[in-house]
Amino acid sequence: MKIGNIDLGEKPLFLAPMEDVTDPSFRSICKEFGADMVYTEFISSDGLIRNAGKSIKKLLIFEAERPIGIQIYGHLIDAMVEAAKKAEEAKPELIDINFGCPIKKIVRRGAGSGMMNNIPLMIEMTSAIVKAVKLPVTVKTRLGYDEENKNIVEIAERLQDVGIQALTIHGRTRSQLYQGKADWSLIGEVKNNPSIKIPIIGNGDINSALKAKEAFDLFGVDGIMIGRASIGRPWIFKEINNYLKTGNLLPQPLLNEIVILARKHFLKSVESKGEKVGILEMRRHFVKYFKCLPDFRELRIKLLTSINIEEIFNLLEEIDRIYSGFRMEEN
Repeated sequence: MKIGNIDLGEKPLFLAPMEDVTDPSFRSICKEFGADMVYTEFISSDGLIRNAGKSIKKLLIFEAERPIGIQIYGHLIDAMVEAAKKAEEAKPELIDINFGCPIKKIVRRGAGSGMMNNIPLMIEMTSAIVKAVKLPVTVKTRLGYDEENKNIVEIAERLQDVGIQALTIHGRTRSQLYQGKADWSLIGEVKNNPSIKIPIIGNGDINSALKAKEAFDLFGVDGIMIGRASIGRPWIFKEINNYLKTGNLLPQPLLNEIVILARKHFLKSVESKGEKVGILEMRRHFVKYFKCLPDFRELRIKLLTSINIEEIFNLLEEIDRIYSGFRMEEN
């Protein structure tokens, strides 16, 4: 599979852009486990053009993360064009447009999946961005705004016509948010539309190697994007790649391996974001890394309230000692 000149090989796996999750520390961990392409957290076009500190920090890219895409969102064409140009200066491999975020505060401004209520504006904005930058432009979106408006087949054709070089489709409508089952049949319909020549990447409910293989086999997608299932389980990329190549399922890691990984991730987080922010933003990851442990409430509370690096290291050592030999269960 290729996006522009970016060769991602056969059946590539993508780490989905996730706010407050896909920072440099987590992206690097997922790359080490075999993610073929990663994305930044989504970045507000307004924040970029105002040089807001939080938005500018999200442009930070390390060489080991490549290939990487910068994802932007917004509801105004001029602001999105300027944001795309600014993102291009950070030298990612591509620019991705977020037409899929279902969060209410973003949708009500007409951004994210709110753009699915105004398809002409979506197409006009995409066309303007494609013309404004030299990098490949891709789009991530949903099946439609609601059950009565699942118009992704038409949208895909129109986005392709204005020059995007790949399309990621989340198999839910905006109204579903993240509830219910993702509908991969419509993703497959887009992929098998003879008018579609660009790569189609499927997204939604892929939380095991078996489901990933099924998605490739049944729906013919070019690639698969994994989001929430990677949080606390970044080795899912290794699991899927191994199963696609060998047909064998890998055992889940032992607890001591998870502790080593959590410690490594924690150090990367503190290194890239500083002690205070690094500790705060690791809390969601700690919860996910150890969520299968029995009788873990007291230690979980300590992990979620500690504000000291040494104390967190001691807690990780205690977890390793108490649960030595424990093997994590598959989500």
